[in-house]
Amino acid sequence: MSNFHHVVLLSWTEDATEAQIAKVIEGLAKLPGLIPQVLHFQLGRDAKINEGNYDLAILAEFADVEAYKIYRDHPDHQTVIKNLIGPIRAARASVQYTV
Repeated sequence: MSNFHHVVLLSWTEDATEAQIAKVIEGLAKLPGLIPQVLHFQLGRDAKINEGNYDLAILAEFADVEAYKIYRDHPDHQTVIKNLIGPIRAARASVQYTV
């Protein structure tokens, strides 16, 4: 059986504070405990080795597309996006794929 993966890359605004970034990471890290459809969840800040990279990467794994959609639309996930990520997001890229 193949799993469904969701990858997100985020860049912060120039005025984003370390406290705001820490709250984003804390909020995202809580999601797997709140949304049982998440099979695997990993996030990490950019190592700052190459210029032009995004600031944060998120990898989430689900059993299938339907499980991903539950996560995508889940109120706790949407709250993190709206209240924590939105105010400091400069750019976002994402991809979903099956392995």
